[in-house]
Amino acid sequence: MAKWTIDTNHSEVGFKVKHLVVSSVSGKFATFSGTVESAKDDFSDAKISFSADAASIQTGSEQRDGHLKSPDFFDAAQFPTLSFESTSLSPVSGSDYKLKGNLTMHGVTKPVELDVEFGGIHKDLYGQTVAGFEINGKLKRSEFGLTWSAVTEAGGLVVSEDVKLHFNIELIKQA
Repeated sequence: MAKWTIDTNHSEVGFKVKHLVVSSVSGKFATFSGTVESAKDDFSDAKISFSADAASIQTGSEQRDGHLKSPDFFDAAQFPTLSFESTSLSPVSGSDYKLKGNLTMHGVTKPVELDVEFGGIHKDLYGQTVAGFEINGKLKRSEFGLTWSAVTEAGGLVVSEDVKLHFNIELIKQA
């Protein structure tokens, strides 16, 4: 069984949320970690464990980041960690996979399904074996207790219910 860890210097954990229905706000979590255990080179038997520090959220606005860390959204003081445990990683076609697992956020655990593109395995300049993945998905924030909402004078939502997830993950095979 090979063990892999996320190379946080070459990975990013990001999201996008519609703001006022007309534009998107992007953000990321700056502090995260994860491991993958797999006996197969195609990762089809992978067991994936991931966590992110809710207080490490960054959207380019200190005021917005403070609001997102507050009890209105992530409540980072009470729920400091977002976590994911896989239940399956299944090949779909070529380098495309479906990743299923349980996401815990804001004290709520729900099953999620994500699209994965496996970029392959290579040796880096330092002789380490690395693997790359691009992961995309969507979730409804209210299903995880992130229910803060405001409405504009015209009746539109200030923050969308749907959150798009986008992760670029590089793994390093452990000796």
